[in-house]
Amino acid sequence: MKSLIASALLLLAPALAMAQTPAQPAAKPDAKAPAKTAAKPAAKPAAPSDAKSGKAAAQKADTAKAADATSSRTQLKSAANQVATGIIAAEAALTPEELAIAERVHVGRMPCELGAFVTVTADSATPGRFHVEGKGFKYHMSPVATSTGTVRLEDQKGGAVWLQIANKSMLMNQKLGQRLADECMSPQQVVVAEAIKKNPPVSVLEPLK
Repeated sequence: MKSLIASALLLLAPALAMAQTPAQPAAKPDAKAPAKTAAKPAAKPAAPSDAKSGKAAAQKADTAKAADATSSRTQLKSAANQVATGIIAAEAALTPEELAIAERVHVGRMPCELGAFVTVTADSATPGRFHVEGKGFKYHMSPVATSTGTVRLEDQKGGAVWLQIANKSMLMNQKLGQRLADECMSPQQVVVAEAIKKNPPVSVLEPLK
């Protein structure tokens, strides 16, 4: 009997020891957890639509600046042209004496010596001036006053001179030192030339009879 009781006690001893051992409380979490550093969100890349809008706005601004610059240049050029035109018009204005000479100029197609022709046409755009043209030449001429009363037209740029007297006209190029046309006659000059042939003027070198 004693041996049975001893065996039973040996078997129950571990269980009793476990029952007497106090249960350890579960580890409590720290009252204060370390504050988490709030990470700043990374900057988001610009949306494609925003980038396109910005580029379009920049292009519009550049276009507007270019348009303003072009407009300014156009206005300056226009103003410069107007000033230049005014200066040219002022310099080109004819005097009353020159306009009176222009009224005496014979116009039309005139036969000259050696089968040549010269055509004198009034310039409708600039009253008092004339286009004088023929084979191989064309001049824009203005009247010039002379002391002898001879009708004289000049193209200063071209160096040409048109001289008209009572019975004939001639065209000379002073730059080249050439006579381009001679013995040119309008209908009025033909009449005068015929009258001179019939009644030649008395020469101062001939003795009086």
